[in-house]
Amino acid sequence: MKRFLLGFALALFVACGDDDSSFAPRDEDSSSSVTPQSSESETSVSSSSKNGDAGTESGMTSSSAKSSSSMEQGDGGSEAAMTSSSKQSSSSKKVESSSSSLRLSSANLSSSSKKVESSSSEKNSVLSSSRDYRPYAHDTCLAGNRNYKSSDYKTFVDPRNGRSYYYYTATSNRTGKSITVMAENLNIGEMVLGENDQNDDSKIERYCYNNDTTYCDHYGGLYQWAEMMQLPSRCNTESCAELIQENHRGICPEGWRLFTWDDYVVIRQYKDDFDEGIAGLRSQCFTGYNTSGFSLIGGGLRDPDNGYFRGKEVSYWMYPEEHDYDKSTVAHDGSISSLVDSSPTKESGVIKLFGLSVRCTKLE
Repeated sequence: MKRFLLGFALALFVACGDDDSSFAPRDEDSSSSVTPQSSESETSVSSSSKNGDAGTESGMTSSSAKSSSSMEQGDGGSEAAMTSSSKQSSSSKKVESSSSSLRLSSANLSSSSKKVESSSSEKNSVLSSSRDYRPYAHDTCLAGNRNYKSSDYKTFVDPRNGRSYYYYTATSNRTGKSITVMAENLNIGEMVLGENDQNDDSKIERYCYNNDTTYCDHYGGLYQWAEMMQLPSRCNTESCAELIQENHRGICPEGWRLFTWDDYVVIRQYKDDFDEGIAGLRSQCFTGYNTSGFSLIGGGLRDPDNGYFRGKEVSYWMYPEEHDYDKSTVAHDGSISSLVDSSPTKESGVIKLFGLSVRCTKLE
């Protein structure tokens, strides 16, 4: 079995090649070891059980629909109906850290260097987007690539909030398999403060990095696993394996499903004429070349205990699959850093209560 780590405050499992397994801690003083079982099955998904927020984002591209009948007070305005429920702690999942095996070893965080926003600064930043906000041109990170140009992408408008997304068709150079996938992170829902969980099952909720809706407009929202899956919020702390379906839709628009490990494999097997590896998945806005067309950007992460961090530095996403390490609290995930060119592994996992980015794949 491979060894797993949840890197310091990064919530990552990393394969290390020995026979022990550990779930690495966000706190270096507390640890516990396990031997997780590797899961070979891919799960996708189901119809949503929540109703989404039907607001309109203000920062659409020129090709975006500019509004819908129900306006979301988000990008460029004030947020409404913020929840105040207490966060749940994931401290019970802390484990022994091994610096030699960290995927982001060149960028390991220490408690003294990690940026943690205070509640007061978070609350003050909620309305920061209302001052001199300029709509973000979402094609900025798509243009000027060797294999793909802006004209190679198509656009789709999510009727739930009128937001437009670029998407494209990726083909594996090894297997010939093709998928049609969003080239941007999903942005839907009503913003809640990062200090709270997304536990209102009557609507879609999102985190915006630093509690600033302009970040959602640029980089997409951040979502806990149950929210992404559109399953009851209790599924963040208990297994809901029986509710996971093939081609799981989650919070994706109708006709789309959540991004899976198999989708990532197709994306990664693009024709790499320039031997750019992982840098070919990152957009030039993310210190990459985007030769794959996937246009990764660094959306960062929401930690339920420590706020937001690694914005613009790391792209994180979850898969619609619980992890065998602990199906009640851990889901499979992937991440790519702007600092190193390490590739995600299938065994990687993250605490469900974290907030990560979401991509969607078009149903065939």
